[in-house]
Amino acid sequence: MATLQFTFTDSTSLFRPSLPSSRTFPRNRSLVVKASSSSSSSDDISRSRRRFLAETTAISVSLPHLAARAEDTLSEWERVYLPIDPGVVLLDISFVPDDPNHGFLLGTRQTILETKDGGNTWAPRSIPSAEDEDFNYRFNSISFKGREGWIVGKPAILLYTADAGDSWERIPLSAELPGDMVYIKATGEKSAEMVTDEGAIYVTANRGYNWRAAVQETVSATLNRTVSSGISGASYYTGTFNTVNRSPEGKYVAVSSRGNFYLTWEPGQPYWQPHNRAVARRIQNMGWRADGGLWLLVRGGGLYLSKGTGLTEEFEEVPVQSRGFGILDVGYRSTEEAWAAGGSGILLRTTNGGKSWIRDKAADNIAANLYSVKSVY
Repeated sequence: MATLQFTFTDSTSLFRPSLPSSRTFPRNRSLVVKASSSSSSSDDISRSRRRFLAETTAISVSLPHLAARAEDTLSEWERVYLPIDPGVVLLDISFVPDDPNHGFLLGTRQTILETKDGGNTWAPRSIPSAEDEDFNYRFNSISFKGREGWIVGKPAILLYTADAGDSWERIPLSAELPGDMVYIKATGEKSAEMVTDEGAIYVTANRGYNWRAAVQETVSATLNRTVSSGISGASYYTGTFNTVNRSPEGKYVAVSSRGNFYLTWEPGQPYWQPHNRAVARRIQNMGWRADGGLWLLVRGGGLYLSKGTGLTEEFEEVPVQSRGFGILDVGYRSTEEAWAAGGSGILLRTTNGGKSWIRDKAADNIAANLYSVKSVY
């Protein structure tokens, strides 16, 4: 099925796949970019790279309802302006499977936006149960299955809907939860899987009223107790995950906060399994390819793919035109097509499973980093 892609910045708009747009926008406005079947982008700026990386942020998403263009053409992206304050960081996006035009966009400063026209326009959404005067919530993750949806955030907050987001119920959580909730996945009727940045994984099958631990201890406890020997940077580990990604089969890969090693977990395993990085530079991010293999990004712009389709510590570098800027995320739409996004508006596309990548210039005029690529089917 064809998908669309979005990119978020801390200026005030969204980038999505559609007809080409020549509009420009002030740098202080927050934007999301909506993309169509394929495209490329980059941004030449005079600021120092360090300042640029510190001041900008973005995300990329794929939508299900637009038809794909011919495979030999690059995608077209259009900007979608958002009603949010400058400085808001956009963190996740999800659409209701039963209604692909209906979606939600999350961010810092208690930001929740809602669209009912496939992402063309967005409006602020108020959820009374999440409006606590004492907290300014950071909504980290959202997921839908059918008409049921879940939102998690920091400080600890869990929201649940059974009616496609028309109403949201706040589910109480234990104050002793290890770490901050960074990810949630709707897995079935009244069921979900939740992950914290300390490696705790919990599952529920009754709307979140009870949760069962899927791992026996946090990553810190595992590393400091038994397996830190031989893992570079794992001794006396007290950090958190930098990134965590889930495969459709429920397997996880996570990168340590310093990027000096990574961890994996599969359903049924009692503990996270640590792995030495196979490359010299520190890891920026890791995730799953559509064929079941892994992709790995290193700081400074390197892209690696694991050998084969199973879990392995052997990776091969793939040449990419990153211009020295870091690549921050990769998102697969199929076993053959994927997008990579990164600093200074870098957008790359592959149509052969990652063997070669073509730079897409669609985001050349966007003074922001593209932080995440997400496909919504």
